[in-house]
Amino acid sequence: MKKILFPTDFSEAATNAFVHALEFAKVVKAELILLHTFEIPVYDSQFFPENYASIYSSIELAKFEMFKDEIPKLRAIAAERNLDDIVIKHRLMDGDLIYNLRNAVEEDEIDFVIMGTTGVSDWTKFFTGSNTNSVISEVKVPVLCVPIDAKFKKIKTIGFTTRYREKDKAELRKVLKIAKKTNAKVKSLYVRSSNTDVSDMTIKEWETEFANENVEFLVLPSDEVKETILDFILFKDIDILTTITHKRSFFESIFDTSFSRKITKEVSIPVLVMHEN
Repeated sequence: MKKILFPTDFSEAATNAFVHALEFAKVVKAELILLHTFEIPVYDSQFFPENYASIYSSIELAKFEMFKDEIPKLRAIAAERNLDDIVIKHRLMDGDLIYNLRNAVEEDEIDFVIMGTTGVSDWTKFFTGSNTNSVISEVKVPVLCVPIDAKFKKIKTIGFTTRYREKDKAELRKVLKIAKKTNAKVKSLYVRSSNTDVSDMTIKEWETEFANENVEFLVLPSDEVKETILDFILFKDIDILTTITHKRSFFESIFDTSFSRKITKEVSIPVLVMHEN
């Protein structure tokens, strides 16, 4: 991993996530690219102002000045944590956030995206709203979403949710690589509901295949999938929860409003979203 993209609006949530981004960049020896986007007002062609060019320039200049003022604050945070040796680059782009995010990922060959969320409304928007569906479907790199209350702490245990599909193995291997660099253990969870289609033989095959890795496989029988995941986070001391996008309907059901409220209120941990291949 070489490049981490960090979209920021310089809010409290973004600044909190910046600490996570710094610490992660240190672990994986990556550089950080800060992305700030802004949108120019759209005018009706009938009422297109004659001075549109000057309006555009003044907005662009104001955003640049704000960007210029905020960057030293972030660099000061890096210095306070003795992480000022991490390479930090910057991108200021006008236009739609998702469009710019996708372009930045492609143009800068980004390996990872880390972003902050402010609470229940943001979680709902990020995981079930149109913005995040765009991120999930269009940004083909892992995305770490950090709630505003998730203060950085050393990562000791990474939770990994799976349905024991063959394609999940590749994502588990990626997570294990991250875990190795942070000296963390991976705990894999499968919630076995009454209509499960995963055989004991498949589970045994996984255990055999990953026998030499630092991963523990847990199979919990329950038809209350979301509640079981929450219990898993709480009682297994999970520091980061990893989930694979799967089908959007499944993903949305996991991160609906009620579950988002519970996860932000009770555990408030970062969620790492992996993309199925």
